[in-house]
Amino acid sequence: MGKGGDALVVCSDKSLGIGITIWDVDTGDHLLHIPTCASPSHGLLCLRKQFLVASQIHRHGSVGGGAIFIWALNKPQLPLRSYPVEAIVPLSCTKDGIYLAGGALSGNAYLWEIASGRLLKTWQAHDKSLNCLLFSNDDSLLISGSNDGMICVWSVISLLDMADSGSLPSLLHYSSEHRSSVTGLLNTSGSSSSVLVSSSLDGTCKVWDFVSGRLIQTQVYPVAITAIVLDPGEQLLFCGSVDGRIFVNRLDIGLLEDPFFVAQAQSVVLKEHNGAITALAFSESGLISASEDCTICMWDVVNWVIIRKFNHRKGAVTNLTVIPQSSLLSVSNHQRVSNQLQVSMLDKYPQPASSSKEKITLPSSCCSLKEKQISLDFRSTDSLNQHISDFQLPRFSFSVLEYGQKDGTPAAMQMKVETCIENRIWATRMTKHVMEMNKHLQSRLLDLMQCRLLWPTEIDTPSSRKRKMLKIESPLLQGEEKPQSST
Repeated sequence: MGKGGDALVVCSDKSLGIGITIWDVDTGDHLLHIPTCASPSHGLLCLRKQFLVASQIHRHGSVGGGAIFIWALNKPQLPLRSYPVEAIVPLSCTKDGIYLAGGALSGNAYLWEIASGRLLKTWQAHDKSLNCLLFSNDDSLLISGSNDGMICVWSVISLLDMADSGSLPSLLHYSSEHRSSVTGLLNTSGSSSSVLVSSSLDGTCKVWDFVSGRLIQTQVYPVAITAIVLDPGEQLLFCGSVDGRIFVNRLDIGLLEDPFFVAQAQSVVLKEHNGAITALAFSESGLISASEDCTICMWDVVNWVIIRKFNHRKGAVTNLTVIPQSSLLSVSNHQRVSNQLQVSMLDKYPQPASSSKEKITLPSSCCSLKEKQISLDFRSTDSLNQHISDFQLPRFSFSVLEYGQKDGTPAAMQMKVETCIENRIWATRMTKHVMEMNKHLQSRLLDLMQCRLLWPTEIDTPSSRKRKMLKIESPLLQGEEKPQSST
């Protein structure tokens, strides 16, 4: 197995025995087979290039009829198995691998902390089943699409801020523009724009500004759209359809902003599949499409021809994702330290918040040793920086470390990664704490304003202040003072 290049990961929902198949994208060679997986559409993802996560809807014997399996890519034989309270269909994770979101057929949504497995939030997100989930590129928003065409945008901070895991979080935006089931969600990675693209069985793709919720444009197609993907340059939008065609359109965001724009004359239409397109993805070699006809095609997007074709005889492909082949290599302990990600079994029900998980540890020397030990094992910032300096690690950003910067020792790199993740968790909990304080202060302010409005307007003298106190504290005395004043 070569260290370079990409690997193609595909699965079906037909039977658990089919499992996951992994091919070499460049040569077409079979690299690996992972047994026991039957995942629905949008139910397979790669977690920070280290783990495969898949929802299972045909798990026999489980109460909810579903499960979530997590495989370590460098040792995929034995998955970590979790059994939610109900079957989960779509999955999505944050870019840093801290949170995992799942959607159920009932319309419920779930949010887990991956490292601890804690179920942070469960709420009724839609009236119909969830089809798609997507975290924004900065992980600040969670977008959900349902079977009835509804799209909702949730604030991640709002989801983490709710004290009661069963309460309904605040909804930033929602849209019912689609007239049928939502089949795909994606957003651009450019920092200059916050653009969401959605596809639907109603034969349209809609482009949104998901911060304001404004509809920018609508692209109309002659058939239902079942899958979408953007090219790496984000200039072309590829839309797979129910009849196997793939429509290619240029995405002119900013140049053309017309909610009623109709794209009927597509410049390119790719036709090779005999069944509905189920998934689309991009690798370094080109576009990859999967279909219900049990085939996967790799396309040259310059000459619009097929480079390679894979046959998946075991069933229709429901999911495909592209991972680096280096993720499949068995690494030594020396290498594993520098890029280790912790995962845990996902909780089935919300767990009561313990003092150790809820305590906010301030980076201050005034904290006692016992408080430091029970606060998620956060380390002092000063001591961590000292240790990192001792290892002579240059101050790289987290994104550089994640993609394999080789400068510095593995131990120092691991400490820097842990520091970034812990700072992210600490900042989230601190934000929650500050928001709770703001709510308390707002409540006190409203109480004071209400009391002030109830006080009569009169000269502020010691005797008047005394009468005000009597009126507020004792309604009985208030009634007794009236005859005395009349006499």
